Amino acid sequence: MERLSAFDASLLYSESSSVPLHVCSIAELDTSKMPGGYSFDRARDHLASRLRALPELRAKLANSQLNLDHPVWVEDDDLDLTYHLRRTAIPSPGGRDELVEVCGRIASTPLDRSKPLWEMWLIENLGGTEPAEGGPVALMIKVHHAAVDGVAAANLIGKLCDTEPDAPPPDPVEGPGRAKPFEITVDGFVRAFTRPMQLARAVPATMSTIASTLSRARSGKTMAAPFKAPATVFNAEITADRAIALAQLELDDVKRVKDAFGVKVNDVVMALCAGALREYLRNRGELPDKPLVAVVPSSVHDKSDRPGRNQLSGFFCNLQTHIEDPVERLHVIAESGSRAKEHSAAIAPTLLADVTQALPPPLFGVALEVMSHTPLKRTPIHNVVISNVAGPSAKLYAMGAEVKSLYPLGPIFHGSGLNITVLSLGGKLNVGIVSCRTLVNDLWDLADRFKAELAELLSST
Repeated sequence: MERLSAFDASLLYSESSSVPLHVCSIAELDTSKMPGGYSFDRARDHLASRLRALPELRAKLANSQLNLDHPVWVEDDDLDLTYHLRRTAIPSPGGRDELVEVCGRIASTPLDRSKPLWEMWLIENLGGTEPAEGGPVALMIKVHHAAVDGVAAANLIGKLCDTEPDAPPPDPVEGPGRAKPFEITVDGFVRAFTRPMQLARAVPATMSTIASTLSRARSGKTMAAPFKAPATVFNAEITADRAIALAQLELDDVKRVKDAFGVKVNDVVMALCAGALREYLRNRGELPDKPLVAVVPSSVHDKSDRPGRNQLSGFFCNLQTHIEDPVERLHVIAESGSRAKEHSAAIAPTLLADVTQALPPPLFGVALEVMSHTPLKRTPIHNVVISNVAGPSAKLYAMGAEVKSLYPLGPIFHGSGLNITVLSLGGKLNVGIVSCRTLVNDLWDLADRFKAELAELLSST
């Protein structure tokens, strides 16, 4: 069996009917040159041939009533692929509005915890053309955040896809194994008994981080501060109803801006997000005088030896939305972002894992109860979550069909009702935007601003 880390388990404990905590992606598949042509049955058979190489998709949660620690992952010997792989069609004319309407409904529903925590949806009639006639198909993938973080999700998609349309199935990969309730209980007791040692490991790193932050604050070299963000329409309680919008940019254009102004690709991405948000809120008459603040998750998979599937750190970034000139905004974002990254790098990469691992499971419920009563609308921690994930540069094929786009979609929370996730793939930069429909009914104005912001920066090179 594989025990969930405290951080992974916290994503289960903090889930609610209005805050389903899964990550999604929407891929557009070109079926016109698919070997043998497209059919749902062929797609199901293709996925079945790859399940033995995908232990993440074969694992389900298990627990016992006397377990003093977090749940475990075990192999599901009765996995029913007909439940996990589903089929639907969008109404005509099959455009982007119809697609995100269907995808928003899929993203709004929680996953069944008695089964492996994932679903895939093949969405037909994209563009109003049947796939039997060579029309495109959308593939939506939904996986619980307890099972994958952003990097792990990208790796999972890499395993699901091939670099050739008719590639053979990969070799089988061993799964998490099996466990009886007694084994879960005994192992949980041992882990609970050794929890004070986890706390002892977390204290020095915590104190060092506090000291380092105070020193940086005196010299003005800290990241943006939490709880200093201005209130926006996105900083309120949310419901389960999701609104989605998508954008796609040429990666070469982003790199042209990067080279012209001597910054990094991630700086350009942050500037595009900042500019799009600035104009979106300004057009609504809601642009705050204070700059927006983003929280930027970052992977520490290559820096951590701690257990768990979510290996995350992160930092707060000032989006400089009070600056009107896009080039000046880019330079200031690059400068403040560099300070934020240096501050984040000075924090032990395992700090979050160690602190959460030291807390007994009952304390998570108390902490989440306190957080749910924090007046986040009046004092937002931040305004938006922005993630930038590097994907493969080569062409990918899913079930034999070429992947033309792949839009990642992250979770949103009470008081933090906007997530912008960016993924590079095959020379394109794919932007997935998620919010709550009760906060904003339509996100296309925001999504469409990305191309306009990039064009403005290109015109200044």
